[in-house]
Amino acid sequence: MSAADDGAATGTEAGAAAGAMGTDRSLGQLVATATTELSALVHDEIALAKAELRQDAKRVGIGGGAIAAAGTLALFSLPVLSFAAAYGIHNLGLGLAWSFLIVGGAFLLIAALLGLLAVGRFKKVSKPEKSIASAKQTAAVLGTVKPHPRPLTGTGTTDASVTRSTV
Repeated sequence: MSAADDGAATGTEAGAAAGAMGTDRSLGQLVATATTELSALVHDEIALAKAELRQDAKRVGIGGGAIAAAGTLALFSLPVLSFAAAYGIHNLGLGLAWSFLIVGGAFLLIAALLGLLAVGRFKKVSKPEKSIASAKQTAAVLGTVKPHPRPLTGTGTTDASVTRSTV
């Protein structure tokens, strides 16, 4: 039997001070503390997952922007610039059909390069590994937790701990 248990059983001031500091808490207080700590842990896990997903969302946004730019370039600038470039090449002495073919190939090459840039950005997106590892570690710890049986003491001690409750 420890000094704190001895003091609580005899009703000395040392025992009362130890009980007030939380060494002799009731089952309700222990459950409330465990619930509060588990809730805080879950909130922290969610915050970590949000932070990791925020980084990945930024990468997806950049990749999506590159694809949108490639599509916009291919859709709106192709007709106007194709005619201008093809007629410019035709003025250099090449046939009109060859001029249009060269310009079309150049635009397709630019669109392909932008598509490769977008694919490179999408490949950098990863799953939230820190959150997953932390959640697995938490589940492993909670899976091995067993209730700690408290030794039964006289009813006088139980009544004293209830009256010393700070809740």
